[in-house]
Amino acid sequence: MKKLLLIIVVLIFSANLFAQSADDITGIWWNAEKTSKIKVELKDGKYIGTVVYIIPEKYVNGAPALDDLNPNVALRSRSRLNLQILSGLVYNASDKEWAKGQIYDPTSGKTYDCYAWLEGKETLQLKGFVAGIRMLGKKSAWTRTTL
Repeated sequence: MKKLLLIIVVLIFSANLFAQSADDITGIWWNAEKTSKIKVELKDGKYIGTVVYIIPEKYVNGAPALDDLNPNVALRSRSRLNLQILSGLVYNASDKEWAKGQIYDPTSGKTYDCYAWLEGKETLQLKGFVAGIRMLGKKSAWTRTTL
C-alpha cells in the first residue's frame, strides 16, 4: 500500500514538471528562416509578437526593409523592425495551445488566423490559416533564442 501511495505522489509531482503554462510562449524567438527575432509577450490579456531584430543582410540601403506590401497604403512606409506581426493569442489549457490569434506576413502583406503550440520549451510551432479552416494553412517553426 505504501508503494502504491508513493507511486501516486511521484506521478502527481512529475506531471507538474511537464505541465505547460500560458506564459511559456513568452520570450524571444527566431523566425523559421532565422532572418528576424520576434518578442512574444502578454499585453492586455493576449499574447502578441513584435519584430525586435532583423539580420543586417536583410537591410535595404542600410536600413530595415519597409512594410511596403501592406494592404493599407498609409502603413507602407513603416519599418518592419518593431512591427507587431502576431496578435490576439489566448491560451487554451485543455488543448495546450494558444489560439484565436492573427499573424501578419510582411513578405506578402497578408494577415492570417493562427494558433500556436510548443514542442518542448525551445520550439514554437505556429500555423496560419484561412477561412477558419485549420487544415488550409501553413506551419512555421520558431526557435527560442535571446536578444
